[in-house]
Amino acid sequence: MGSFSIWHWLIVLVIVVLVFGTKKLRNMGQDLGGAVKGFKDGMKESEKTPDDVQQKIGGDTIDAQAREKSDKVNS
Repeated sequence: MGSFSIWHWLIVLVIVVLVFGTKKLRNMGQDLGGAVKGFKDGMKESEKTPDDVQQKIGGDTIDAQAREKSDKVNS
């Protein structure tokens, strides 16, 4: 009762194709593939070292010092 044969899965596949149509299923597959690709690209970007990010910006670095608001008022 817990397992399905190949015939059960083929019938389910035919019903899904009849309900959604091949064009809509193909579009959903492309959207899913694009989302997975975007996720992988994002993961690769997060693994880059700061040197890689600096080279991507153009090699220019900015030195800055953060001060609290009260330090600015006292100056």
